[in-house]
Amino acid sequence: MAPKKHARSASGEDGLKHPSTKRAKEIDENPPYKQLVELLESTTSKSKPNNVLHWFRSKDLRMQDNKALYAASKKAKEGTGSLVALYLHSPGDLEWHGTSPARSDLILQSLQLLKDELTKKNIPLAIVTAEERGQKTGLIEEFVTEHGISHVYANFEYEVDELRRDIKVAKHLLDESVGFELFHDQTIMVPGELTGSGGGPMKVFTPYHKAWLSETKSDPSLLDLVGEPEANAEKTIAEWKDIADTKLPELPENKQFASKDEQQRIRKLWPAGHEAGMERLKKFLQKKVKAYAAHRSEPAGDPSSRLSPYISAGIISIREILDEAKKANDGAHFDEGDRGIDSWVRELVFREFYRQMNVIKPHTNMNLPNNLKFDFVQWEDDEEGWKKWCEGKTGMPFIDAGMRQLNTEAYMHNRLRMNTSSYLRANMLIDYRKGERYFAEHLIDWDLSNNTQGWEPSYTIFNPVIQAEKCDKQGDYIRKWVPELKNLKGKEIFDPYNRLSKEEFEKLGYPAPHVDFRESQQRAKERYKQDLADADP
Repeated sequence: MAPKKHARSASGEDGLKHPSTKRAKEIDENPPYKQLVELLESTTSKSKPNNVLHWFRSKDLRMQDNKALYAASKKAKEGTGSLVALYLHSPGDLEWHGTSPARSDLILQSLQLLKDELTKKNIPLAIVTAEERGQKTGLIEEFVTEHGISHVYANFEYEVDELRRDIKVAKHLLDESVGFELFHDQTIMVPGELTGSGGGPMKVFTPYHKAWLSETKSDPSLLDLVGEPEANAEKTIAEWKDIADTKLPELPENKQFASKDEQQRIRKLWPAGHEAGMERLKKFLQKKVKAYAAHRSEPAGDPSSRLSPYISAGIISIREILDEAKKANDGAHFDEGDRGIDSWVRELVFREFYRQMNVIKPHTNMNLPNNLKFDFVQWEDDEEGWKKWCEGKTGMPFIDAGMRQLNTEAYMHNRLRMNTSSYLRANMLIDYRKGERYFAEHLIDWDLSNNTQGWEPSYTIFNPVIQAEKCDKQGDYIRKWVPELKNLKGKEIFDPYNRLSKEEFEKLGYPAPHVDFRESQQRAKERYKQDLADADP
């Protein structure tokens, strides 16, 4: 049966399920983040410190400049117990979020390096596996009880599922008189606290960025780093042998690489651990950042820092990054020195802005668009087009180059992320959530806040031919990733189907465009206009 003309988007696939728009509004009215903050503020633990636990998450996998770990270390020194650490491995979460094999592997490899670093300080790290997603809170509660934990420390995660998990944990721990403290470690500015003239949280990036620069300039302590945890007594590892000996879990079967060669290739591209991340940061600031403002949108030159996987997993901290950036800027504030640093830091501030949007509009993490009217767009069921988009065979060279880079490197230049997402949701009129999920399943730097905000549907439709002519002027990026076109020398490389004769085009062995750009652009505009006009979220 055909869908109603203006029915809500279907949510049949597990990875695409979403609540009703009515329910989304209810969640926004009483967001989980607000509930958790109020719960933590309303209760304090007066327990004397015994054993103190730091709970690592998949966004703070480092010993250096880790706010919650540092606070846990200080608390442990107030008592007679030990500082211990825990990482809760949840294969179900990896599946639920669509986490890619590359990111799953980077997390586990970095976790092993972190465990080794902690062991040198006699800090045992327990790796506990939740076989089912629903077991997570119970496992934390059991660990706390069995090991005499008086205080639990962790860093905030701002996604809805993770906030709801922490609310459950907080209620239990506080009922048991166990201290539970969460720290804002992912960002410089606490999400939701940069407000506009009306008193509410800022929802537009440009004023947010301006305010962020002003706040960090007037209060430099926001950028201060914290120290490493103090070492435990030498006997600690032996005393906590049962947890110190826990081994790194294997990648779940559905997160395995296609081959050993692929695994080694990805690991070489993206070496794990804090040391590798800091080395990459310093090389970028030494060799590439000065050209960043002028060339950041030109993927052929690979102008990006390629730090995003290390940032998303918390392998290096945002404060470490900004500290090194300020040094490279000769101590000047970020917008007062080198143009490249100013431009690059602006991109980092986008990440903070997205977290602000995350906590004030939590429905955006739940497979729903910020503008809920877009949930009423009638998307096309185009399996052939979907397959071509995934494989980089749409017949649009710039789009295909981006998708092939993603499928090969587990990474894509940001200019291509914008173009490929626009092409899928507008020219192909395929549900943007499918593309968002595909990115999650393939990117090594997947981050829910960044990914959902980056895929936010809008009336903007990128022309991939014009974009390629502006951002890949010599066609080198296309030649690298679309070798069928490597021998094309002029502007025909950007649109070979329309710029070559039929005979010349057929010799290339490259597919014709799946859709005509102009026709599909007009179709999308008309569909959006009609469906949004009648939408009633």
